[in-house]
Amino acid sequence: MAFTSSIMRRACKFPLLKPVAGLTPVWVGGASALVALSLMATTAATAATAPAAACKGKIYLTFDTGSQSQAELVASTLRRHRIKATFFLANEKTVNGDYSLDPAWRAYWKNLVADGHAFGTHTYDHVYAVRDLAGGRIEVRPQFGAHAGHNISWTAQQYCDELKRVDQRFEQLTGGKLDAFWRAPGGKLTPNLLKAGQACGYAHVGWDPAGFSGDELPSEKWSNPVLLQRALQQLKDGDIFMAHLGIWSREQAWMPDNLEPLLTGLEQKGFCFATLREHPRYQAK
Repeated sequence: MAFTSSIMRRACKFPLLKPVAGLTPVWVGGASALVALSLMATTAATAATAPAAACKGKIYLTFDTGSQSQAELVASTLRRHRIKATFFLANEKTVNGDYSLDPAWRAYWKNLVADGHAFGTHTYDHVYAVRDLAGGRIEVRPQFGAHAGHNISWTAQQYCDELKRVDQRFEQLTGGKLDAFWRAPGGKLTPNLLKAGQACGYAHVGWDPAGFSGDELPSEKWSNPVLLQRALQQLKDGDIFMAHLGIWSREQAWMPDNLEPLLTGLEQKGFCFATLREHPRYQAK
């Protein structure tokens, strides 16, 4: 206590500089300290007003729900890199034994909304298209829900209702609305399915060949280093990249091994990142 008081008495002999925005006020005692602080202020002001380095290209990262084993890793990694991405949501079984759109995941999705990410529907029960039927109907096979594992026939309106179930659930969890994007599970589209999505007001989003992470491929044939180098070498300006928030089937998980080096490698090549809201094909008209 006596030591602190002694310091404060000596410091009071010198002026307290006016606080500079973004800097912690400090006590200074002489011209050299004044010059140093002035240089700090100038540097901070210059950094704040300097234009961002020009991008050599833009990549659109997208993540589909899955086992959710890597959900927190994805969120924290994107936050650390200050990257915005697009998430496609389905109500899938997770490693916690619950489902990805259960109330237990409310905080996770709300935090991603606060971080400025975009969101689309991936069908509520992760419904795969099987084939088109007569009269515009579609044979589908839900992975989850009351009809899990069974092939059923749906009208275009029934498929539309399935897409909107995610939107309704997302609003219940976060208070926000989905963007007008959807992605068919497995990326499998049929003409009737595409028409159903369009009639429902959703634009379908796939991914580019170089943007396929390969996180569902067998790791004995496609190792993580091979998949990483493939992405770094082949991704180009405007590509849409796709990975999952966790995969059940791959022995050597794509994450966490590949996410950080992928983002760092792309940044070193001069790429920037954006959500699909900024993609020329999907920008709101």
